[in-house]
Amino acid sequence: MSLKKAIGIIVLILLIDQISKIYIKTHFVLGEDVVVFNWFKILFVENEGMAWGTKIPGDYGKIILTGFRICILPLIGYWLYDSVRKHASRILIVAVALIFAGAFGNIIDSIFYGVIFNGSEGEVATFLPEAGGYGTWFHGKVVDMLYFPMWEGYLPEWLPIWGGKYFTFFNAVFNIADTAISVGVGLLLVFNKRAFAKDTPKQEIEEPKTEEL
Repeated sequence: MSLKKAIGIIVLILLIDQISKIYIKTHFVLGEDVVVFNWFKILFVENEGMAWGTKIPGDYGKIILTGFRICILPLIGYWLYDSVRKHASRILIVAVALIFAGAFGNIIDSIFYGVIFNGSEGEVATFLPEAGGYGTWFHGKVVDMLYFPMWEGYLPEWLPIWGGKYFTFFNAVFNIADTAISVGVGLLLVFNKRAFAKDTPKQEIEEPKTEEL
């Protein structure tokens, strides 16, 4: 697989990711949702830190997290370039391209969104507001909107620990960038042997030489 095709995957994922985030940010109030199906909703939330809403505590936690993401991105980029250069398997190249695109997409939010958008609490945010953004550089919040509550209800009383409690499966809210990372990692895990298979160069089969009498 060529580097041009890998870059094409990255650009496509970034476009879909950023267009969807900007649309949600400029059309939804924080916490607003739209029911698409009973098991799928568009729900606008913002994530200040890592996956599942976790974050590094302290005044510099966000800077540390964003800086870490920025440092990791070139390493993933080199992994992709090196994989293409060494003619690695298509699965590996696609997986790394997806992971790179997803990481890059969320980095864009973390670096720029605090400056180019105002807050979404109780109002729809505007792009490049005159009064300035809701934060500073590197303090942007990641926009999430994909929510799949496949089942909601009270668990049976006979279940230990969680019995009788209200439970939602699946309660994570994520975005296109997160999806790209998850799919990329999933490809590496499921197709591990094929992804990291070493290509054996094809040896030319020489025709047996016959001695002329």
